[in-house]
Amino acid sequence: MIATHMAYQLKIEGNEVRLFIDDDDRKENFDGLVEKTTDWKKDIDWVGKEGLIVFDDVGYGLEQDELRKDGFCVFGGCVKGDKLESNRQYAQEVFAECGIKTVPIKDFKSIPDAIYFIKQNSGAWVIKQNGMASKSLNYVARFDDSRDVINLLENYSLKPKWQTRTITLQQRIEGVEIGVGRFFNGHDWVGPIELNIEHKKFFPGDLGPTTSEMGTLAWYSNNENNKLFRETLARLKPHLKKINYRGDIEINCIVNDTGAYPLEATPRFGSPIIYLQMELHKSSWGKFLKAIAMGQDFKLKYKRGYGIVVLVTVPPFPYAKKLKDLSSRGVNIYFNKSLERKNFKHVYFEGIALKNDNKKKQYYVSDDQGYVLYVTAVELSVKSARRKIENTLKFIYIPKMFYRNDIGLNFIKNNLRKLKKLGYVSTWWPFLR
Repeated sequence: MIATHMAYQLKIEGNEVRLFIDDDDRKENFDGLVEKTTDWKKDIDWVGKEGLIVFDDVGYGLEQDELRKDGFCVFGGCVKGDKLESNRQYAQEVFAECGIKTVPIKDFKSIPDAIYFIKQNSGAWVIKQNGMASKSLNYVARFDDSRDVINLLENYSLKPKWQTRTITLQQRIEGVEIGVGRFFNGHDWVGPIELNIEHKKFFPGDLGPTTSEMGTLAWYSNNENNKLFRETLARLKPHLKKINYRGDIEINCIVNDTGAYPLEATPRFGSPIIYLQMELHKSSWGKFLKAIAMGQDFKLKYKRGYGIVVLVTVPPFPYAKKLKDLSSRGVNIYFNKSLERKNFKHVYFEGIALKNDNKKKQYYVSDDQGYVLYVTAVELSVKSARRKIENTLKFIYIPKMFYRNDIGLNFIKNNLRKLKKLGYVSTWWPFLR
């Protein structure tokens, strides 16, 4: 469940839509908003080969490949595309074959093996998890000898559930973190290049544990000579073409004065960037996704400027599985009437459903995860986008809600200057501040 609001967006555009949610805990989401199906495979005939099947997550590559062979129109990944995310070591091997700089990385089937490796290979290491595993286990070494990483792994080894996890260690690279993404239709790029800055830490100031992501700053560029794009995604094109990938793909990197180093690939809709993409795009999503699925070009109309998306959460996020007794499921969500009149133009739902309460429509939190909604803004400056986000959030109230109020702030204060110096951000934009 990465882009559930996409089903609602497609419905708003006038399409007939049926939504399937695979996660049992989230099946109540979007009740009262979108027609749903309990078995997408049984509804294949309803979609037909003239319709469109959209997958918003990894793990369905085999089904996607088979559906395409049978003549269905499918947006999303494939078996080899899924592997780019589910196996970080494999992804680095693909990057190397494509001439992209790589970061030393290694998988371990046991924590003691990972600890032994660090002791034999001194340096700063990062704990990673493959695929969609909990990001709360991830950790970046603060000490050059990784004494803190070793200590944390020793602590993990005391927890029976973590003893069987695959531990991935990646060498720490110094620099600025920035991502680059673009849509691919099986043989060529579609639409502009996306540049993004993720905010994964739980608290403002990049403090606290790592989450899936609390918010993103992003913008589009139509410059094919963009330095980050040329050093990474552009070189991956032959591989994407070879595996017939048809969807959105993003590479998160560390950049410094020696180049761009990919940390991970996201061969699917990213979250929360997909909600910001919905804000950025002017063109019909139905037509856009259909063109990509069919291997066609599409002239995407989009907004110029900086976009920000902020995740609004409630307990037990980010520890939903461990603190389920603190769940906010069933709690009402209160929106100012002005937001509803504008059809929630800058608000996108995730863990939300709609019910009739005393003959009045009432939105409420509909799962135990804590991901409730996203607020977006696109303006000609980061400061203006931040201000617009703040103004929208004033009209939303959910008991115990929280969010990061500093998305994009570090970019203004520190990283913009560094990225300009390294050549990864153009200096001619009039709205960089």
